[in-house]
Amino acid sequence: MARILVSDPIDQAGVERLVGAGHDVDVKHGLAPADLLAIVGDYEALLVRSETKVTAEVIAAAGRLQAIGRAGVGVDNIDIDAATARGIAVVNAPTGNTIAAAEHAFALMMALARNIPQADASMRRGEWTRSKFTGVELRNKTLGIVGLGKVGSELARRAKAFQMTIIAFDPYVPQEFARSLGVEMVDMDRLLASSDFISVHTPLTAGTKGLINAKQLETLKPGVRIVNAARGGLIDEALLRDGLVSGRIGGVALDVFASEPPGELALLDQEHVVVTPHLGASTEEAQVEVAVEVADQVVAILAGGSAPYTLNVPFLPADVREALAPYVPVATAMAKLAIQLADGQLESITVRVAGEIAEYDTSILGSAVLVGALGAASDVRVNLVNATMLARERGLKVVEEKDREGAGEYTNLVGVEIRTSAGLVRVDGTSVNGRVRLVRLDDFHLNMEMNAPYMLFTSQIDQPGMIGKVGTIAGAHDSNISFMEVGRDGPRGNATMIVGFDDELSDAVVDDIRAIPGMTRVRLVIA
Repeated sequence: MARILVSDPIDQAGVERLVGAGHDVDVKHGLAPADLLAIVGDYEALLVRSETKVTAEVIAAAGRLQAIGRAGVGVDNIDIDAATARGIAVVNAPTGNTIAAAEHAFALMMALARNIPQADASMRRGEWTRSKFTGVELRNKTLGIVGLGKVGSELARRAKAFQMTIIAFDPYVPQEFARSLGVEMVDMDRLLASSDFISVHTPLTAGTKGLINAKQLETLKPGVRIVNAARGGLIDEALLRDGLVSGRIGGVALDVFASEPPGELALLDQEHVVVTPHLGASTEEAQVEVAVEVADQVVAILAGGSAPYTLNVPFLPADVREALAPYVPVATAMAKLAIQLADGQLESITVRVAGEIAEYDTSILGSAVLVGALGAASDVRVNLVNATMLARERGLKVVEEKDREGAGEYTNLVGVEIRTSAGLVRVDGTSVNGRVRLVRLDDFHLNMEMNAPYMLFTSQIDQPGMIGKVGTIAGAHDSNISFMEVGRDGPRGNATMIVGFDDELSDAVVDDIRAIPGMTRVRLVIA
């Protein structure tokens, strides 16, 4: 039996789950930081929501703690690094509110289609103006879903029942999985141009922030209705207002905002707007689900087992940890690079391990590859523990290959192949003095340290002046180059150039480099 402290309100079903497993549970809400410090050392597990701040100081005082559970998704209030350093598992409950979020997005879509909030407000003013609120049917309309993860998939299932045509953009989901949902995968341009309704369901990252830009606004199907019940900032609120004013956008429904609470919302001066105060997970059932989900994981950890949503590094035997630890960041970096260089719909991932490390159980390297490949795409925080399960849920095929003798001039190599509907991207990397080095990109052999936050990968004809032109453009835009690496298949043949930058690049820099005669491809990669 273990002692468990529940310091934030969670549904009683979660508490009963802990008690039913034979543990002694103390429920103490609203503890002051000093009070938490004074008692946390008496417990083997701590359950919180967002109110309790589990700082490094708290963790240092928790000498018996084995698990920290977050009844919900976000873990910004938990110092995961401090917990990892002390061998404490941190778990969350990312799937308990999936249905609630999908249903709320669907409810917002229905509200937009039938002008329900506006009609309700009108009647409360004593009006009876039926013709003013004529709506549209969902039947035979095209729904564009951006992000076909857990919530996006559940939305698709519900939309199918309403006889909608469903298209989706998510380069990390195989075609077979989408077809099983009755969804056609398309590129973003087609989704924007074809959709009567658009619902976004992606995580907020540097790559998804401002998902629709001013240029794309002009390509939207006139009258499109847009729903965002995922993350604030995915679509700029001022841009949405511009679209409403111009008539390009027919309606907007938001449950999330760039700042919460949002304060003054300029959008609210437009008629066809529905807003709710981040209610996606606010159902009685979801609160039960997240409480039970996190409780079950804490119970599993206290019993000496593992939990599917552990957010920190799993335990490895000492010899395996020593041999493979330098190559975990290599595997993640290679996958993160390859997925950003790939075009088309993801079909499969191959992980190749060569050299002395091939003698070990290298499954953790396969997980590290999935962290890099799926990290920016998943609405669940991807880590070494849950990566394989998340890939399986997406129907993603992962192949692992080992070759004891295949590292060539290097002691060890970790290679990643990303196969998509558009072709194949292959990268190989290694670790030198604890630093990640890229040694192969497709057919080009390189020797490049991956030490810049922003990198331009180019394909071009090998000809005089290319390096100078890139440098001149960077200088004209005050963009500081940190390194430059060139690979080629022969004089004046095909070549690749990788240019590292210290600062984020503007679209103008990328466009100017892309316009250099002889450039065939330019891709910005974020480390």
